[in-house]
Amino acid sequence: MNVTLITGAASGLGWAMAQYWYRAGHCLVLADINAEALIRRRAELGDDTRVHIVTVDVTHRADLERLIRETEATFGRLDRLVNNAGITHRSPAASTDPQVFRKVMAVDWLGPVELTQLALPLLERSNGSIVCIGSMAGWMPVPGRAGYCAAKGALTQFFEVLRLELEPRGIHVLMVYPSFLDTPIEHNALGADGTPAQHQRSTIGGMSSADDMAEMIDRALSRRKRWLLPEPVSRIGSLLWRIAPALYLRAVRRKFASDLDAGSPVPNPDIKAP
Repeated sequence: MNVTLITGAASGLGWAMAQYWYRAGHCLVLADINAEALIRRRAELGDDTRVHIVTVDVTHRADLERLIRETEATFGRLDRLVNNAGITHRSPAASTDPQVFRKVMAVDWLGPVELTQLALPLLERSNGSIVCIGSMAGWMPVPGRAGYCAAKGALTQFFEVLRLELEPRGIHVLMVYPSFLDTPIEHNALGADGTPAQHQRSTIGGMSSADDMAEMIDRALSRRKRWLLPEPVSRIGSLLWRIAPALYLRAVRRKFASDLDAGSPVPNPDIKAP
């Protein structure tokens, strides 16, 4: 029996991974903040005993503790923890409400950290794996995503250190670095004031399929890979940022100009410049 826990499992990449591993025979713990969507997803998979759903806000410690308790009570073990739940924003750093940054950091960094700590006893017992869905934004700047870049950068650094500490104990860590996926995370992006962003996102390169990404993640896990950079744009962008940072900055500033303009505060005509 292979037991896999996926956060953010009701949509996007989380749902694609759930379907892929359900077809492969895994027992699944599907966690998401959207209770109604979880119920629908369980019904789509067949409502059988291999699927357990838990409504969870990953920013609440009590929810995470309950998630691990229910996982152990239902299946008695955990072989794979997938930290997939995430949130982003599209807004200039200077005009973004700090509450937006706090929320992004809580969902994208602190939630995975706390959940992983709670899951470690079960994972050590099974010589299990931890999968973290990072982003190329975690190691190169993307205009209009300062909080998201910071959170994914923190996620990368934390789990790279954790990998060093856990590998001698038999726990495997896979860091996944996609570029642009066709998933709801961007449709639900926050604007500068914390309400949904109203403008379309900018992208570089093509849009990847969540289903294809799920298959690539499974292959990387089977090979016990430490890192997965699935798309050329991630690899090329990373190289360009390292060897020609000025060129990279010019390119992304031009490509993401609309994000910055759309998220900038509108000048008040009644306020006169000094």
